[in-house]
Amino acid sequence: MTGIVNTAQAEAWNGYEGEHWASHAERYDAVNNGFNDYVLDRVGPDDRVLDIGCGNGRLTRLAAARARSATGVDLSGPMLATARARAAGVPNVTFEQGDVQVYPFAEGGFDLAVSRFGVMFFADPVAAFANVRRALSRGGRLAFLCMTALSGTDLGRVFGALAEYLPQPTGPDGSGPTSFANPERTTAVLTEAGFEDVACTRVEADQVWGRDVPDAARFIGDWGPVRHHLGMVDDATATKAKEALTAALEPFAGPDAVRLRGTAWLVTGRRS
Repeated sequence: MTGIVNTAQAEAWNGYEGEHWASHAERYDAVNNGFNDYVLDRVGPDDRVLDIGCGNGRLTRLAAARARSATGVDLSGPMLATARARAAGVPNVTFEQGDVQVYPFAEGGFDLAVSRFGVMFFADPVAAFANVRRALSRGGRLAFLCMTALSGTDLGRVFGALAEYLPQPTGPDGSGPTSFANPERTTAVLTEAGFEDVACTRVEADQVWGRDVPDAARFIGDWGPVRHHLGMVDDATATKAKEALTAALEPFAGPDAVRLRGTAWLVTGRRS
């Protein structure tokens, strides 16, 4: 494993958070699969693709099916183990464990860098994207998905139901999962990192959170940030928070699944 500068995230993704994502790979893919094509439609047959924060490797494998090769990089040992197992027999996929901010990529080794909600946690995002830019060939492209602000979204409505009992699990906008919720900040970061033609396009997709309301409520309650905050309050408050979460999910229940309409920014740019 190469040098790590983002030690807090390394601890989380090699601890409970990474283990939960690895052991529930299909569940998390069901949440995010609807967004895949926004990125995959940009993959060409001659592209060497870098998947930033690849996690369990779903996007990496799908990109490899359309490209010359695909390499996924992530901090999480548990998720990379899942990614490698799921990619067994796919000859043009590789996975590396490391911190993208400092990973020693070969200069110009990739034509396209992609990510599905894996870029929001850099300790120094300018340094990280400058390193990604260095890894791209001249004219190389960047296309990633990141969370929007939660206000006015289905997920914001669900998390808002917890506010009386728990802190916002994603933290304030501009930090953590919503660190790139503001397109102006995102554009400024990428421009400083050396990217041109930066654009942020709001996109939407259905997200499946569970087969029914109790199943979805358990899954969200076990998600790292929610679980952490539940453990910080007394049992009575935790019970009320879980009841509020369950009630908030009821309007999104259908005959076969609990679906929320997810929102994201599709961010694109180019190395000059």
